[in-house]
Amino acid sequence: MTASLPAIFFIGFVIVQRLGELALARRNTRRLLARGAREIGAGHYPLIVALHTAWIVAIAVFGWTEAIHWRWLAVYAVLQIFRVWILASLGARWTTRIIVLDEPLVRRGPYRFLPHPNYTLVVAEIFVTPLVLGLWPVALVFSVLNALVLWLRISVEHRALYGSA
Repeated sequence: MTASLPAIFFIGFVIVQRLGELALARRNTRRLLARGAREIGAGHYPLIVALHTAWIVAIAVFGWTEAIHWRWLAVYAVLQIFRVWILASLGARWTTRIIVLDEPLVRRGPYRFLPHPNYTLVVAEIFVTPLVLGLWPVALVFSVLNALVLWLRISVEHRALYGSA
């Protein structure tokens, strides 16, 4: 097996991006909790972390020798623009946890058009990212697993924000 330098760079980018997001989320979570916010649904958070970790490991293990599929990389790049829009719209309220603050919900940016733009992004990324390396089985398996986890997560979030699932 010969390593694919573009694949290794891509995988490295994904890993660094995710670690950066975790650091940002941790900082934002601490600040929100210090302002009196409360975390809801902490029990399922390790499941989300495990799923995303396994997804990245699968991409790295199966993808490091693969060629880049440039059309899928272009889709991935568009998703990153969507990510920046989401992060900019939520600002210091963006976290990877369900943090409830006694303030109005954000209604700017993509939140004007979609009830869950970040989850929409994650669904797309879980599917598209492996396809950049031609990993259809990884895209399909983790999309199904992610759908199950998101079903749980969104129902918990709805109960926390709106009082019903």
